[in-house]
Amino acid sequence: MCGIFGVMDKRRQMMDGSGIRQALSMMNERGSGEGAGYAAYGIYPEYQDCYALHVFFDNACDGKAVVDAMLEEWGTIEHDEVIPTYDQPNLRATCTTPWRYFFVPDPSLAPGSASPERDVITSLVMRINANVDGAQVVSSGKNVGVFKASGWPEDVANFYRIEDYEGYLWLAHNQYTTSNPGRWEKPDPFNLHDWSVVENGKITSYGTNRRYIESFGYTCSLETDSELITYVIDLLVRQHGLDIDLAIRALSPPFWEDIDLMPEAEADLNRALRLAYGSATMNGPYTVLAANPDMMVGFTDRGKLRPMVVGECGDRLYVASEEAAIRAMEPGVESITMPAAGEPVIGRVAP
Repeated sequence: MCGIFGVMDKRRQMMDGSGIRQALSMMNERGSGEGAGYAAYGIYPEYQDCYALHVFFDNACDGKAVVDAMLEEWGTIEHDEVIPTYDQPNLRATCTTPWRYFFVPDPSLAPGSASPERDVITSLVMRINANVDGAQVVSSGKNVGVFKASGWPEDVANFYRIEDYEGYLWLAHNQYTTSNPGRWEKPDPFNLHDWSVVENGKITSYGTNRRYIESFGYTCSLETDSELITYVIDLLVRQHGLDIDLAIRALSPPFWEDIDLMPEAEADLNRALRLAYGSATMNGPYTVLAANPDMMVGFTDRGKLRPMVVGECGDRLYVASEEAAIRAMEPGVESITMPAAGEPVIGRVAP
């Protein structure tokens, strides 16, 4: 039922959040008013070399003091502040304070790593989210931020004044909540350094997938599909070095009977991926939209039990649950397509 939306400008031309707000609001029948969120890339140019950590603090706990101490032990806080918000009477009440840190990790804490800074950030996020009472990291990448809360898309956008931010790539999510209403950290997007994810559907293989990813040191403290998907993409792409198209094929592979009909070389590759990453294969009805600073990726389950519509107009690529959402932001959209089941859409930002 959830509504997802993404837009990317291939030449990194900036877009404010007003169009994304309007597009997401077009899919309010897909939400329940219990959660919505936005992720934007390119919004912190003045701190583009820092990791922007967005953290929810419970006002009744002393989580901030613990997080401050951890960050000072693991690197340098260049700047931190309350994320500006504006009272919204229709937003679900909470005692949460959204905070942001601009943080430079100490890479010497991950010796021998191919990506030491990201390994430090990953360890910090896992430890804070699993162990610090009253603190939850909701985004942790460079020049990217996640803004979410429990409410309708318009109320969440107004709460954060989302139109005041400018980014070249946006993801958005209108949640249809089936459990844990009221928890601000639960709605999508979910982010871990480079990667952000929004998802519509249900991963029925969640238990198997979670045991697999946690065997590599990740901790699924939120117990949401998008958290799990983000960690698996990070593992396959960053740690195992798979190209994104191969990672998608591992997560949402062709059926065995379809593999048997492929040319020999292609069949061998798909068999190898299925055998190597069988425990990472996701089952159930879903559409996933993921992004990092250089690309936006959309893919569905092998039966396309959840919708995905793709639009293009000039240098902009759109992916959404509904065509109406794309047309709300881009009335003159030049091309609308509906990819086949299991057919990924990969858009890349120009170098």
